[in-house]
This record gives sequence, C-alpha cells and structure tokens, in this order.
Amino acid sequence: MRVLFVHQNFPGQFLHMVRHLVADPAHEVLFLTEANANHIAGARKVVYRGPPGVDGAVASDLVTAMARAAAVAEAAGRLKALGYRPDIVIGHHGWGELLDMRDVWPDVPVLGYFEFFYRTEGLDVGFDPEFPLPPSALAAVRAKNAVNLLALTNPGAGQTPTWFQHGTYPDWAQARITVVPEGVDLDRCRPGAGARVLEMAGFRVEAGDELVTYVSRDLEPYRGFHVLMRALPTLLRERPRLKAIIVGGDGVSYGASLQGTSWRAHLLAETGPLDPARVLFAGKVDYTAFIALLQRSDAHVYLTYPFVASWSLREAMACGCAIVGSDTAPVREFVEDGVSGVLTPCLDPMRLAARVIEVLEDRGLSRSIRAGARAFAERELRMDEHLRRYGALIESLVESGVG
Repeated sequence: MRVLFVHQNFPGQFLHMVRHLVADPAHEVLFLTEANANHIAGARKVVYRGPPGVDGAVASDLVTAMARAAAVAEAAGRLKALGYRPDIVIGHHGWGELLDMRDVWPDVPVLGYFEFFYRTEGLDVGFDPEFPLPPSALAAVRAKNAVNLLALTNPGAGQTPTWFQHGTYPDWAQARITVVPEGVDLDRCRPGAGARVLEMAGFRVEAGDELVTYVSRDLEPYRGFHVLMRALPTLLRERPRLKAIIVGGDGVSYGASLQGTSWRAHLLAETGPLDPARVLFAGKVDYTAFIALLQRSDAHVYLTYPFVASWSLREAMACGCAIVGSDTAPVREFVEDGVSGVLTPCLDPMRLAARVIEVLEDRGLSRSIRAGARAFAERELRMDEHLRRYGALIESLVESGVG
C-alpha cells in the first residue's frame, strides 16, 4: 500500500503509524512536509515551501491555510507528474494542507485528523474568569473554525483521538469523524523499579523526599500553571520534605502571552521566590529524563482548561503516576476520581494543595490510584490496539475507495 502523509512538521501526530507502516515492506510511505531535521528510517520525505505568516487580520489563519493548501497541492502535482499515485492521503486538517488534495487525485481517499472545533462559550474560551476575553475577540475565535468547516464540506473521512474532541464538533459533522484512541509505548512508559534518588540538572531528590511533578510543553494558564504556582507555597510550608520539579518552556502554546515577560516570571513575582533547593524549573527535558521523572513522582499534577488533553497525561498514566488532575471533561475521559487518580477543581489552588497532600499522606490511596492509572493504560492505551484500529480504518478506506 502506498501511503502519503501530509503535515507541516514531520511527523506530527503520525509518528507511531509511520513507524508501524515502514516496518512492513509491503507498504511505501511518503511524507510531504516543510523542511525539518526529523527522520524516520524507511519513510521518504518530500519538502514543500510553506507560506509566510499573516499577522493581525481576523482571517489570518484562513489566509495562511489557503496558501499552505496551494503549496501542498503544487508539490503533490509534481509528484503526480512523476507518476506517483498514493492509495490514501493522511494528514492534519488544522493546517489546511489537505484542502486542495482532491484537485490533484480526485479518486484517492483522504483521511484527516480533526483536532478541535472552537466555540465562543462552553469550552476553553471564557472558562477562566481571571482572563476574560473581550467581545471584540470572539470573531477571531469563530474564524479559527474556517479551515475546520472547509475540511468538513470537502469529501473525505476524519478521525480524532478522544470522545471529548469528537464532541466539540457540531452534531451534523460527528458522523464523519471516527474516534481512534491514541496509544502509548507501555514497555517504555511503565512504573519504575523502585529507585528513589533522582538527579536532574544538579537538583537532587533524596529517597525520603516527597516529589511533586508537573509537565507541560509551555508553562501557561491553559494548562493550569498559575494554579500550581499559587498552590506551591502552601505545599512547601505544609510538607517540609516536599520537592517539586516543573517541566516546560517559557513560551506560549495556547492562549495569550504576556508583553515582555513569561508566565513563570509573572507568577514568581506574585508568589515570591521559591527555594531553589526545593523547586526546580527544569525547562524542556529529553524523553529519557521525562520518563525517569514520572517514575519517581509521588504526586503528578495535570491541569487543563476544557481543551485537547496532553500526551503527557497518557504517559503519566502508563507510568503508574499518582495523578492529581483537573475536574474538566478532557481529563475525566482518562481519570476516574478515586480510581485512576484524584480530581480537583481546575482553578482552585487551595483545593489542589489539599488533594496533593491527601495523596502524599494516604499511602493506600496512592497505591490504589497508581494501580488504577496503569490498569487504565493497559486497557485503553495499548499501542498495538491503537495501530490495529487505525490500520483497519485506513484499509477500509483504501478498499472502498471512499474517504
């Protein structure tokens, strides 16, 4: 089978499926992407030149997406002129890259990743009263769905990884989108073998220390960083052997940035200095260090607005972390309160501190939710099952020619 993947940042969400396909010589994998240094043995990359960004205008995302669609279609047309024809095209609808693909190969099925349908109320927008969105910004929220809506009016099939994400889409669109839960490498992401001493960037966690962990791509309110920071002084005061390691960059992945400073600096100015012997801001760490951190964690904090759940939540569950998660819909799909973690109101620092202390003090609860998290991962997040379901969807579209 010839599979053409399209994503501006190779390999995007398709890492595991690409690896799975290239392991079988019966498959030929080609990946159309903007230039980057990433590489997967057996997958050929074809680079297209992305469009310049457009700033300021409400429709800037659509303008950029349409330019990207044209660039991808042009590159695909060159492949077609060389005699290349895929059996299926797979990509992410959010970037616009798939919008013109049917103009190149009208009879080739297209399977697009639908990540999130933006709404002006009821999800992330307006969730946190500390950061109200002015009415003038609502038009930009609606405009974010322009590419989504164009994709939904094009022929093709869709997939998304969670029922929460599926439910953000309008009722009329949901029948076109198949939920294919994502998997985790359960051999690599597994409970630790009992090592209690951890060193990271000169910061040492001793065997008798209580370690609270927090991981986010960037340290920002969308992932509850402000709530964690406001809970830390209480945790440090109440638990003299507690240490915290906070992983994440100082950029902004979601939501608003601060003029001239980072959310970390802003919140440290609010809370006051935190003892560097007890709190480490580790920045971004490599995957081996990330897994070792999860395996040593005594309480792992995962907070998010009603938005797409992070990969780190799945990995924390596979590692058997004692998870203290936000009581929001994307987290509840993974964490059952008292069974596979404990839940806390997303925006309440004092309640977060109380739940972390509860997990640290109640050894029986900790053991139970750790086992529950790992059991959930083994039941719901198996990589072989993800690849089986995703592969079956691909094969059905290729065989039927529909999509």
